[in-house]
Amino acid sequence: MGLLDDLRAARRAAGRRHPAAPHLAAADDTQPALLLIPDISGFTRFIAEAHHPQAPHLVADLLEILIEANGLDLEVAEIQGDAILFYRLGEPPSVAELVEQCRRIFLDFQNYLQLVARDTSSELAAALHEAGLTLKIIGHYGRVSVADIREFRKLLGRDVIVAHRLLKNNVAGAEYVLLTEGYLNTQPPAEVARCFAWTRLQRSATSYEYLGEIRYFYAYLTPLRLLVQAEIDQGKLPVTCRVKAQHVVAAPVGQVLRVVSSLPERPRWLAGTTAVHYDATKAHRPGANYKLDLYAGQIDLQVVQRLETDGHIEYVEKVAHWRLFPNALLFFRLEAVDDRHCLVTMEVRYGHVASAHRLIRKGQLQRLRRWLGQSVRQLAALCEVVK
Repeated sequence: MGLLDDLRAARRAAGRRHPAAPHLAAADDTQPALLLIPDISGFTRFIAEAHHPQAPHLVADLLEILIEANGLDLEVAEIQGDAILFYRLGEPPSVAELVEQCRRIFLDFQNYLQLVARDTSSELAAALHEAGLTLKIIGHYGRVSVADIREFRKLLGRDVIVAHRLLKNNVAGAEYVLLTEGYLNTQPPAEVARCFAWTRLQRSATSYEYLGEIRYFYAYLTPLRLLVQAEIDQGKLPVTCRVKAQHVVAAPVGQVLRVVSSLPERPRWLAGTTAVHYDATKAHRPGANYKLDLYAGQIDLQVVQRLETDGHIEYVEKVAHWRLFPNALLFFRLEAVDDRHCLVTMEVRYGHVASAHRLIRKGQLQRLRRWLGQSVRQLAALCEVVK
């Protein structure tokens, strides 16, 4: 029996078992909802064996990466150590939208891990390699009750329990997306098959006490990770897109690095910046966080890496709450030209532009190029003044 036949048979069987589909009106107070749980595999081993002060902060960064990758207007119901329960009330997203969301979460997660792993002299990078952190994603569609308990919002109901219990299942390995029949029964089988053409969708089931047998389909995410690794093997940092600007600065590398890494100096050269907010006692620590008032909004940045190799320095910051460029990275590459000049490359690397409209995406990329160009020119002018 082929995949399409399996999916059609599952839908027929589900129809016999559940006369009322999740999206239909119910007599109680439950509402239809998509539940999505990305879970970090290898988390316990990493925390237990890393013995590095930055290990908990890295896990927090990875959880933030998962939240930032949200492109379906999902709400966060809870964060439980190594997993996040997302939900969205109402009609289910299309399978194309959900598969793209899962791919984006996984790729952003892997890209950030590979960034940290570049620093081969770091004990944290070695611990990452040993732990083999990766991701599994559970998706389910059913009915939930939403309860406000003081300042907390809590999801209740059988389907919430199903989603949580599915974190323990019969799938071998720790790197996959699992979608239940509860969700897949809402989608055309041919469209499901088309959206999983990049991998193999397999059928399985697990029985749980009090819940009975839960049927689902799963697909390994390993093909996506291998694409990331292929770019690493070619000497590239894996990202989908990048925009950059370059300028030769009449100042040595060390001086430019001091200006770039000085948070109080940011409003003097970073285009559109009116203020910077940070804790002065932590400004120069690895993982330091700060906020920029940029044009009419505010973005969060975190210093994540400084690498020095022969002839050049890379200084990297992670950007959060940049609505149209989720999970972006801001790179500064400083290469010595001679004792008194260096080439500065300022680059934004991002997974996607968060808009469904082609003209909006094109316009935002043009604005990004102008912003980078203006910023690197102002950086050059400032460095040449303060030398």
